[in-house]
Amino acid sequence: MSVTLAMFEGSLTHIGKQLHALDLDIDIWTIDKDGFFHISGTVVPPEKVRVDYVWLSQHLNPAGAREAVFDALLRTNSIDTLQTFNAGLDDPFYKQISDRGVRICNSSAQGVAISEYVLGQVMGVLQPIQDQRRMQTEHEWAITRFREISKTQWLIIGFGPIGQEVAKRVKAFGADVSVIRRTPQASDNVDRAGTMADLPAYLPHVDIIVIACPLNAETRGSVNAEFFDHVRHGAILVNIARGPIVEDAALIDALDAGRIGTAILDVFHTEPLPTDDPLWAHPNIRITPHTSFAGDGVQDRWDKLFLENLLRYVNGEELFNVFNPADLT
Repeated sequence: MSVTLAMFEGSLTHIGKQLHALDLDIDIWTIDKDGFFHISGTVVPPEKVRVDYVWLSQHLNPAGAREAVFDALLRTNSIDTLQTFNAGLDDPFYKQISDRGVRICNSSAQGVAISEYVLGQVMGVLQPIQDQRRMQTEHEWAITRFREISKTQWLIIGFGPIGQEVAKRVKAFGADVSVIRRTPQASDNVDRAGTMADLPAYLPHVDIIVIACPLNAETRGSVNAEFFDHVRHGAILVNIARGPIVEDAALIDALDAGRIGTAILDVFHTEPLPTDDPLWAHPNIRITPHTSFAGDGVQDRWDKLFLENLLRYVNGEELFNVFNPADLT
């Protein structure tokens, strides 16, 4: 029996040629921007649909179809497996659809881009690039001292695909790398591993803290005043996970007290960040508009992950990135 595959109509326009080249025994259905399925030339309401595999791609967002397609999927008769372009699954949609018994595979495609963003932003703090540009303009010839990554100690909170890619790159510079994860097991590119309970022991010894964990009941608001009380003076904080993990008021207090030397923030409680939010104006905060994922290789990796997982699904093999329902909140 053929595997039924459903995706947004714009996704098929993008991936169709590569998909057909696989020559799989599949029936391809599309979902329009109003949430209706198109099956063999017939428009079908979601309540009458049973589908094996659904691909949610980033094409939903620019088309303004995200909410309609999410709603349609929640109203389908049944879905076996859903592959999404999202790395973090804190949108309530994912908990709702998981509760219906749908297996979810999230995305690891952003890991390379986000890890390069982290390295670039941190190097922008450690290296006196702005001073060097000013000196060039003023024709000033002088030595500019800088901190080497090789002499820094890093703490990565969360060790999924993104945390792993950060560790790989940081370790290549010769830095010391600690991680916080669910189970304190050893891994490549890691000098030591602990759990959230070990944070008070780890924080006083690290120079750069990278938040790369999912947003859930355990992590929400966990980077708070108590957290900052343990941080080494002048540490750099990078948040590429989710805004609600960090308590903003506590962060500003830590910055003002010098506990945190620089905060690099790509995610926020409210996005877009309101123009009157005090985070914008703080001299020791570097803000980017949730753009750490936007590397020029992400699209290809999104496509590759989908095609490889679909092939595995059709062949009855283990899938990549199956998300643990217990991690959804």
